Amino acid sequence: MTTEFLITSLVVILLPGTGVIYTLALGISGGFRAGLLAAFGCTLGIIPHILASVVGLAAVLHASALAFEVLRYVGVAYLLFIAWSLLKDSSALDLGPDQPAERAPRIVRKGILTNIFNPKLSLFFLAFLPQFVPAQAPDVTARMLVLGAVFMVMTFLVFALYAALAAGLRQQVLSRPRIMVWTQRSFAAALGLMGLRLALADR
Repeated sequence: MTTEFLITSLVVILLPGTGVIYTLALGISGGFRAGLLAAFGCTLGIIPHILASVVGLAAVLHASALAFEVLRYVGVAYLLFIAWSLLKDSSALDLGPDQPAERAPRIVRKGILTNIFNPKLSLFFLAFLPQFVPAQAPDVTARMLVLGAVFMVMTFLVFALYAALAAGLRQQVLSRPRIMVWTQRSFAAALGLMGLRLALADR
């Protein structure tokens, strides 16, 4: 593992994406615990993409236009569904106690699906991980798995920080109705735009 890998990973993780927006939304609506659960779900959603890149399925996805298109449009539909649900539900960011325990599985599941239905992640890991593994290394698979695990840990820590920041702003946002409405609309719009970007993205 190199400093270059850690820096590059940190930059990629810090970039706002669907996982960041989902974590921020849950941090504001449900407090730090809900944001942390969202961060955990988004982190788990990375696992299939790392495994796909390690075993070579990402290469198949990259080579198959049909496979890529199917997964991409499933992801688009899911993002647009979340955006519409957030926009339609006027109580999504209502002030109240943190999300109850029974909702934890639902929060985590949504976080997992948010990242699973993003085919760009598989292609990203396919191009990213091999750059930091020596071509002649005898344990390429093990090294890539370790790098993927480090990337996941970093993702969770950064997203946890986002959750803490969102929870810290929760009272200020939710105690002002107009800010609450525009925050909800902004999250919905951001998710919708990312869905459209995914739909229009080139392979």
